[in-house]
Amino acid sequence: MAFIDYYKVLGVDKTASQSDVKKAFRKLARKYHPDLNPNDPTAKDKFQAVNEANEVLSDPEKRKKYDEYGEHWQHAEEFEAQKRAQQQAGGFSGFAGGAGAGSSNPFGRGFAGEGNPFGASGGGTSNGAYWYSSDGQEFSGNEGGFSDFFESLFGHRKRGSRDSGFRGQDYHADLTLTLREAAQTHKQVLTVNGKNVRITIPAGVANGQVIKLKGYGGEGVNNGPAGDLYLTFVIPDDPIFKRLGDDLYVDVPVDLYTAVLGGELVVDTLDGRVKLKVHPGIQNGAKVRLKGKGFPVYKKEGQAGDLIVTYSVKLPTNLTERQKELFRQLQRMN
Repeated sequence: MAFIDYYKVLGVDKTASQSDVKKAFRKLARKYHPDLNPNDPTAKDKFQAVNEANEVLSDPEKRKKYDEYGEHWQHAEEFEAQKRAQQQAGGFSGFAGGAGAGSSNPFGRGFAGEGNPFGASGGGTSNGAYWYSSDGQEFSGNEGGFSDFFESLFGHRKRGSRDSGFRGQDYHADLTLTLREAAQTHKQVLTVNGKNVRITIPAGVANGQVIKLKGYGGEGVNNGPAGDLYLTFVIPDDPIFKRLGDDLYVDVPVDLYTAVLGGELVVDTLDGRVKLKVHPGIQNGAKVRLKGKGFPVYKKEGQAGDLIVTYSVKLPTNLTERQKELFRQLQRMN
């Protein structure tokens, strides 16, 4: 079984901070996103490999196990239990070679194989969401899961002989919504690992917000529980409204004559149009707050932020000589 060096996949050093890992992941995820590389048949596999590496290295606990046990990090607890049993029986005196005598890592800390770092498989797409997971391969005897050295130390174990199962992999996905979609409670059907999952998305979700769908990750091994699905919402900037928390901001153009003399304007909101009365002499940049016309508050039905309207006074252009003369008269009067 080829070893995949997650640090090489993300292009970071083993001492990289969590912030460095996050930055590297975002950069590579954009670079290899299948939607941005429709003519590159390898983009999908590369994208999945980057996601897989981030899933492990962005989680401090998983990263610690990965650094210690390499490709077998998912079974770290069982390895430790075996080691303790060997020590209690007087038959364990530390690993030789690799990580050095006395080390708990039979593969050597930070061991890097020569396999293709973008050789991951599995996953699929649906509704703009990209699913990915580690290969999830269980270890079993000499079928490619462990080295001969490891088998000689702990003994050959046949598939299905373990006393307890292993929890399935957690899945992570991005789901893109428009601002208006995010403002409404609605249902969506997503395809996860070949299965349809119907979810209800509450109104008011935020860009970058993550929700957990328990039990919708990878299947467990040896009757172990399934992993979870972590769904991250991606809400691009809206062409009309700017969102800050639960408040929305919108710029509304006002012609000079309405600004000077007053009048009415029609303003867009998320749930329709409203009329605003403009007082005479309104200034450029003046703001009006419409209570409760902003973005819905997450999981608080009936509550919403405010809509802040900013007036943008537009000066007339291409004036006729008669119009210019009238402005000159006004100027002289003042």
